[in-house]
Amino acid sequence: MAAESVIAELRNGMALAKCRACGCMQDALAGMQASLALPGMAAETGLAGQIEAWTAAMQPIRYACLGCEVCIAANAANLFAQTFPDASSGLALACTFEVNEGRWPIVPGEYLLFSGSSAPVAVSTLASLALPRQLADLRPDGLAIVGKTETENIGLDKIIKNMVANPALRYLIVAGQEAEGHCPGQTLLALAREGVDENRRVLGSRGKRAVLRNVTREEIETFRKQVRIVDMIGCEDAAAIAAEVGELAGENGDVCGDAGCSCRTQVHEAPPVVAALPLAPEAASCGCDGPCHDVAFLEASAARVIQAQAPANVELDRAGYLVIIVQRDRGVIVAEHYDYDHTLTGVIEGTDARSIYWTAIEKAWVSQLTHAAYLGKELARAELALTLVFDYVQDGA
Repeated sequence: MAAESVIAELRNGMALAKCRACGCMQDALAGMQASLALPGMAAETGLAGQIEAWTAAMQPIRYACLGCEVCIAANAANLFAQTFPDASSGLALACTFEVNEGRWPIVPGEYLLFSGSSAPVAVSTLASLALPRQLADLRPDGLAIVGKTETENIGLDKIIKNMVANPALRYLIVAGQEAEGHCPGQTLLALAREGVDENRRVLGSRGKRAVLRNVTREEIETFRKQVRIVDMIGCEDAAAIAAEVGELAGENGDVCGDAGCSCRTQVHEAPPVVAALPLAPEAASCGCDGPCHDVAFLEASAARVIQAQAPANVELDRAGYLVIIVQRDRGVIVAEHYDYDHTLTGVIEGTDARSIYWTAIEKAWVSQLTHAAYLGKELARAELALTLVFDYVQDGA
């Protein structure tokens, strides 16, 4: 049976409690299930049945990814892609994102932008979350956009789409600390050096799920041709990164041989940080005969956007309900758990939303996704009320 290795790997994972509550395993099972429903996969009924049973055995997800040194779910997904290359496009289809037509960045994210559309340098600070603002406050000449990158798949997808949509971008500085278990910085370097295989897996990446599902091969190759990646991984010195931005911007002024070409325009004092910028298609070419903009402007392939809507009804959680109280005099948030006969079963006290909702999950007081979403929202409001000193009243579901 061709799928024996996949089954063996998944069986190893499903034997572990941590895998049965992990988003990595959930994503892998969902992707394989979608792939096995494609035409031509009918013969794999045994594998499909196993995956259906394992999906039913999954626990409520407690973490998106634990960053394990060996990710069994990723190994299984890789084996599946190798065993069924024609069907593996179904993997990780949930990892999609909105594309903004006519605006840049075309893929929204947590970025800091500058209004100089001709600036040639982008910076990824990887998992160093405070570094983007520190760098933006220095306003180095030549900086167009700065933001974090924490994953080796969808994080790179966003970088590629945004950079090929703006051919003025010629450099990507990769700085800050790596995201443990994902290695997006090392994956970017590997992408520049080696490219991807037939399944769009980044060759040479140490990331566990370094498969680029939301970009085309054309976008990947355009990115590799257009962008020079500068390795500053591990550096969290904003001043040193700003100096490198300035040096690269100076180099960019010499890339074209046409003295009258707009590509030689020097970047002056950085204007204020702004929201998304209008996307000007004419920026795809400077109009000169030089090599500075020999990369074709690509129209992004867009994921379907679904409009949010309020639920028609809310299903009650069989595990019960929680009453949230802010006790400002004690400096704590209290979450009381009740059964539906209104019997108090336990109380959680804490000072932040995250520790309280994780404790509620550990106690199995949340079993519905809608309840989990509601609880997260209410605890976040309670934490803000405690921190910013305003009255908190629990909202309805």
